[in-house]
Amino acid sequence: MKAKDFDAQFDRGDDVTHALDLSKAHRPGQQPRRVNVDFPEWMIGSLDKEAKRLGVTRQSIIKVWIADRLEKATA
Repeated sequence: MKAKDFDAQFDRGDDVTHALDLSKAHRPGQQPRRVNVDFPEWMIGSLDKEAKRLGVTRQSIIKVWIADRLEKATA
């Protein structure tokens, strides 16, 4: 597909994903990196209780809470 045809389809709001190779797509800065954090037992118990209440994993709730705090700190 020529660039002008691609642009025209995109500008019309047509789906252009068929013309893209998404197998190599990535979001810069979103690659996961592993870190180790030690928490006291009472904190892990509280995290697990809240995670169970919300129906998510402990890791998920930690990520959401840290992301929320960082957004507030940089706003």
